[in-house]
Amino acid sequence: MSEELLINVSPTETRVALVENGMLQEVYIERTQRRGFVGNIYKGKVVRVLPGMQAAFVEIGLERAGFIHASDIAPLDAEGFENRSRNSEVADISALVREGQSLVVQVTKDPISSKGARLTTHLSVSSRFLVYMPQTKHIGISTRIEEETERERLKQLVEAAVSSAAEQRGELANQGGFIVRTVAEGACQKELQLEIPFLYKLWRGVEESIAEFKAPALVHQDLPLCLRTLRDLARPHIEKIRVDSRESCARMSHFADKYMPEIGGLIEHYPGERPLFELYGVEDELQRALEHRVQLKSGGYLIVEQTEAMCTIDINTGAFVGHRNLEETIFKTNLEAATAIGRQLRLRNLGGIIIIDFIDMRDAEHKRQVLRTLEKMMERDHAKTCITGVSELGLVEMTRKRTRESLGQILCEPCSVCNGRGTVKSAETICYEIFREILREARAYDSDKFMVLASQLVIERLLDEESSNVADLEEFIERTIQFQVESIYSQEQYDIILG
Repeated sequence: MSEELLINVSPTETRVALVENGMLQEVYIERTQRRGFVGNIYKGKVVRVLPGMQAAFVEIGLERAGFIHASDIAPLDAEGFENRSRNSEVADISALVREGQSLVVQVTKDPISSKGARLTTHLSVSSRFLVYMPQTKHIGISTRIEEETERERLKQLVEAAVSSAAEQRGELANQGGFIVRTVAEGACQKELQLEIPFLYKLWRGVEESIAEFKAPALVHQDLPLCLRTLRDLARPHIEKIRVDSRESCARMSHFADKYMPEIGGLIEHYPGERPLFELYGVEDELQRALEHRVQLKSGGYLIVEQTEAMCTIDINTGAFVGHRNLEETIFKTNLEAATAIGRQLRLRNLGGIIIIDFIDMRDAEHKRQVLRTLEKMMERDHAKTCITGVSELGLVEMTRKRTRESLGQILCEPCSVCNGRGTVKSAETICYEIFREILREARAYDSDKFMVLASQLVIERLLDEESSNVADLEEFIERTIQFQVESIYSQEQYDIILG
């Protein structure tokens, strides 16, 4: 499988595209004026405690206060380590924090829509292969590394590297815990040994900032997107990393030479006149990713609807009529849809609860194959997913971890005409609203005539299809009704002026 990373850098934003076999799979966008907050560590101030929700709001200096649940607050022992086991009961929020208290927190989920950032006191800092957790004593391995011998090998390497680093510093071996990231699969001892002192040094800097700053304050900021891309996405099978900014390319090469020398040769500057994203067709794919309808090659299509509560995906055969029988046509459409859904979820970064309405299948083997295809597609997803199977209503229910805004939420805003409904009232409906309003005002006010100001389409309907109704209304109220087109009015806007 061929994979490339394309990085488009401008003064206002940085965009990263992951392309697999010529097809866009994932997009990351970071705007200069509105960088993501996940991974940032803040010294915050508790502004409100909600015992009924077992949660608190913490002011961290953003537009909205962050939200933290009692389960995300780690009680510490005298040595500064977490003293609550994973299965122990969560303490009452009032016993954990109080209003006005300073609290060091880390962002786990960006602010989305009207919700503030999701916070935790389980602090960590990351490098290429490892995540350092200064408040734990645990060494864990990513669950995506499935081979037991490799998991054990990595654990032993990290334990040895921690002991070696501690001896060099003349300290006790246990200076915190680590999680070995998925990308560390196959890593050697030297690579892991280099990262541990770096993470210790990074954390000492965070501790110094915590002691120095007053709440609310940012004490540690995650890497910018172009460098985060190297750390998190530059896997061994990436063939090329193309950057259209000479300055960013040099910065990334320097970062790679220092921390990731094995990928330094993959980074190259793209000097072409044609925009990088246009050359690879990424711009067109981004436009299509904002549409509700996704066309399938067979002629079928998906309808993707994102709401505040959940995302729904409906599959239709469309123009695909098949060759053998109805069941085979439905099966092939659902198989193609399962593959397309896996890609669309990653591309659009849809998260939360996702309900998929596949076309009804009678054959149990067909159902199993479609579900397995979907599960296989989601195995390549960076976000954590959980597919619960087929419900009693024949729907596939799944969840996908949401840590940042979806592509649509980043690039779009609610329509100023329909206020995000996706529909507007018809011209006929507006005409009848105008009739009711004229009747109401005719009873309330003594005037000689009425002037109706409305959009072109509404006025045309009033003068054409509704002309007989207008004449009847004039006769009933014994007043004259005049009409005037207002070009700046939307279809739902109108005014009635007394004359």
